[in-house]
Amino acid sequence: MDFSTYVRDVEDFPEKGIVFKDITPLLMNASALEAAADALFRLVKDQAIDKVVGVDSRGFIFAPMLANKLGAGFVPVRKVGKLPHKTVSESYDLEYGTDTLEIHIDAIKNGEKVLVHDDVLATGGTAQAVCKLVKQLGGEIVQCNFLIHLGFLEGAAKLKDYPVAALLKY
Repeated sequence: MDFSTYVRDVEDFPEKGIVFKDITPLLMNASALEAAADALFRLVKDQAIDKVVGVDSRGFIFAPMLANKLGAGFVPVRKVGKLPHKTVSESYDLEYGTDTLEIHIDAIKNGEKVLVHDDVLATGGTAQAVCKLVKQLGGEIVQCNFLIHLGFLEGAAKLKDYPVAALLKY
């Protein structure tokens, strides 16, 4: 399936000069959604995974599906103040600003094998921050998975210590 036909460009979102890759058309199509979940699973299916970490907010769409298919737990990484239990945090630079992410302190046990999943790999700051959080808790990152990789932004360079996989590359 050509997933790119289900991704639309939205110019000047979230601010002027940014071309946002909107996956909403893919999510609205049941067969495309199922095919994308299956294809993301195939990118990692032969790996032993204990936890799938999904990044706020679009990473929450496929990460639980992947966790279910892998027989793993799902761990949400959220923006500051959204998790109810004790957390650790990591700040990072975005393509268009800065932000901070948090994870529960008991979300990952020492030595657990972790798959990091988000919808888009752009400049790599978000994924790098998530990897730092996982490592801080003692997790071992098996792979970083994305629906879309914007290669021209060179974000994979920030993840050079980990395998990176994506369904679509621009």
